[in-house]
Amino acid sequence: MKLNSIVRHTSRKRDGKRNRAAAVVEFAVVLPLLLTILFGIIEYGWIFMVRQTLQTAAREGCRVAVLQSSTAPYANVTSRVTTIMAPTGLGFTVNMTHANAGDPIESVEVTVPYADVSLMGNFFGPRSGNLAGTCSMRKEGFTG
Repeated sequence: MKLNSIVRHTSRKRDGKRNRAAAVVEFAVVLPLLLTILFGIIEYGWIFMVRQTLQTAAREGCRVAVLQSSTAPYANVTSRVTTIMAPTGLGFTVNMTHANAGDPIESVEVTVPYADVSLMGNFFGPRSGNLAGTCSMRKEGFTG
C-alpha cells in the first residue's frame, strides 16, 4: 500500500468518529432547549384546558342559577359546577352573587389556585393567584 492511501484511509476513520462526537455534543447542547419548549407546550395546553373548563363550569352553573325554580341555597348550582369540574381532578371554589331588587343579575365565579394547576411547579417562574371562570346572566322572571 502506498503511504497516501494509508493516510487517507486513517483520516477517514478519524473524521467519522469526529463527526459522531460533534453530533453528540450538538445534541447535548440542543436537548435542554428542546425539552424546555416541549414541556412549555404541554404546560400551556394544560392551563388552557383548565381555563376553558372553569369558564364552562361557571357558564353552566349560571344557567342553572338563573332559572325561576332556582332558589337558596343553590345546591343545584354547585352540583352542576362539580359535575363539570370533576374530570380535571382539581379542588375549586364557587362564589355566587344573587339577584336582588336593585340588580336582577346572577353571577357565578369558579376559581382554582394556580399552584394546583401547574404541572411544572415553578420551573417557568413563580406563579401566584388563581385561575377563574366567571359568568353573569339576568334571572328569569325576576320581579324583586
